[in-house]
Amino acid sequence: MQTVDFKHIELSDGDKLLDLGCGEGRHVIAAYLEKNIQAVGVDLDFNDLKTTADKFSEFCQSENAEKSFGLSVANALSLPFEDNTFDVIICSEVLEHIPDFESVLTEIERILLPGGTFIASVPRAWPERICWYFSSAYHQVEGGHLRIFDASQLRSQIEARGFYHYHRHWAHALHSPFWWLKCMFWDSQEESLLIKLYHKLLVWDLMQRPWLTRSLEALLNPIMGKSIVMYFNKPKSAR
Repeated sequence: MQTVDFKHIELSDGDKLLDLGCGEGRHVIAAYLEKNIQAVGVDLDFNDLKTTADKFSEFCQSENAEKSFGLSVANALSLPFEDNTFDVIICSEVLEHIPDFESVLTEIERILLPGGTFIASVPRAWPERICWYFSSAYHQVEGGHLRIFDASQLRSQIEARGFYHYHRHWAHALHSPFWWLKCMFWDSQEESLLIKLYHKLLVWDLMQRPWLTRSLEALLNPIMGKSIVMYFNKPKSAR
């Protein structure tokens, strides 16, 4: 399930891409398959990186010397990369988990090449507020969401660093009701037949990608998409 849409990124052969907070690898693997690039994923969770490595084994193109894939445990507040290293940085559904998210933006600015592309996605405010309303445990668990972002404010904070915002979209509208249900029945969600049936629907949609649900989600995303995705370019010259 991809949140970032690669058709809005000018990814070219030879580029270096970082998936910051890559989790179980949905974007870093997809990027590797897009072009002949150096794709790197970092995360704090070693188990997530192990899952990513296991998934990647199905897609590895070892015969192609023009592309590479790497994973590393790293802290987003102090990334182990030199200045101006990456052409593209993805930070999807990460900033809401980090207390000092502005320091993460500083690190992203530092390691992104001039003229490079930065993509940030965070939970959309009003669907997220419904989750918080129904369940405090949803956002108070270890590693949970620490804040509800105002997307316009976040965009302004990124633009204040000189970045140019060039595109925005929403994603995963069909997932919003699923998470509302999970939060409504947080203590009994494992036994909820309704949640189990909805989960089956989402898995079916993900695997089969039928026209009906794909069209429905595209129609609903601007209204109730669970995530907002923003695309920026770093200026080619100093401000």
